[in-house]
Amino acid sequence: MEPRIQYAKTSDGVSIAYCEAGEGTPFIEVLGLSNIELEFRDWEWHRIMAARRRLIRFDWRGSGLSQRDVADFSVEALALDIGAVADALGLQTFVLYGETWPVPTPVPAVISYAVQHPERVSHLIVLGGCARAAEFYEIPRVKTLFAMLDQGDWELFTDTLMLVQVGWELADSAQRMGELWRASQTLEQARAFFRAARQHDVADLLPRVGVPTLVLHPRGAQFPTLEMAQKLAASIPGARLKVLESPTFWSNELEPQFLDALDEFIGDGGRPTAADVLPHVQRIAQKPAGLATILFTDLVSSTALTQRLGDAKAQGVVRSHNAIVREALKAHGGTEIKHTGDGIMASFPSASGALECAVAIQRAVEARGETNLAVHVGVNAGEPVAEEQDLFGTAVQLARRICDRAEGGEILVSDVVRQLAAGKGFLFADRGEVALRGFEDPVRLYEVRWREEG
Repeated sequence: MEPRIQYAKTSDGVSIAYCEAGEGTPFIEVLGLSNIELEFRDWEWHRIMAARRRLIRFDWRGSGLSQRDVADFSVEALALDIGAVADALGLQTFVLYGETWPVPTPVPAVISYAVQHPERVSHLIVLGGCARAAEFYEIPRVKTLFAMLDQGDWELFTDTLMLVQVGWELADSAQRMGELWRASQTLEQARAFFRAARQHDVADLLPRVGVPTLVLHPRGAQFPTLEMAQKLAASIPGARLKVLESPTFWSNELEPQFLDALDEFIGDGGRPTAADVLPHVQRIAQKPAGLATILFTDLVSSTALTQRLGDAKAQGVVRSHNAIVREALKAHGGTEIKHTGDGIMASFPSASGALECAVAIQRAVEARGETNLAVHVGVNAGEPVAEEQDLFGTAVQLARRICDRAEGGEILVSDVVRQLAAGKGFLFADRGEVALRGFEDPVRLYEVRWREEG
């Protein structure tokens, strides 16, 4: 993807480099490091995002292709960079996204802009939220990392910081991101930037945020902490908190959750789904898996459960769910494909086996009698694409959406599942044609009656 780089002028006279790709809902993505020329050349993630919306990226003042000889890195000044790009593109409204990647600078900036210009920001989204930068820089591991910067080891600092954020599984990516950051700023420029960034504090602005806000946080992130994200969400009126299951700040496991969370929150619909655009689906030759029945389970209101019970007790509920589902899979010939954070995806060679498993899950949940444990199940059948122990494609996407549609204690299935299991003793109740997100035509669904009569 070759970006067309243009320049916008801020009200304080700084030239800001920006570019865009894709079409649809304008989505301004604000990251903590940037060199848009190298990003669009080397990062597959921009192709993924541009396949879904009109992605707009820019380089902060003092970095990348933007004007380097600047001295003002205050929150207010950085918010001017956002406004200059939006004005240059003539955007009336747009989604504004800020990410603590790998430092918290974008989050205060996007919050400041949203407070100043609520009429222009349709949705505010942050990943890894932190309102007071000083709290971030006081995290022990962050202090250790920034000691490398203080000692002038620019390469070790950038490489180590990136590796900590993504883990050894993506070590090659961490190395490339370290190289990108070093191409974005010199050591001296970075030091000046971080001296100012340590003072960023928008805590007093949070009650004044008047736009729909989503706070995303990877559960396994070492910094910023989950407590910081919870505090941020609690301080913004009406904000939603969504915890993403990931062992690090960014991982392959996080990607589909992140994309689905954006789709649900923005609600613009009609875009390619996560499975359609994720890099490992696009890069590697695909092969059909043959006819399979796909089952998804999901805990009811898992985010609210975490907020109400706390992380430790909520994780106990997740473990109960996992134990019940895995025991049922073993008993009914199912294969666990992956854990989805709040549920499990599984495949079966037959529709009847999947339905027997679904019924066994709901009966076991009911027998368990745990107040906070409720599960919804969705089942579909088709010919998914098999790749590296995972399944993708329309059959999988539909099963996921059917599960999302079910209520706690329900089993919902597609018509093809009902037909495949005809005459096998299952009771189906017609729920009619239902509009499901990501599918143009309504889908006829059936509820499986699993409670024994009498």
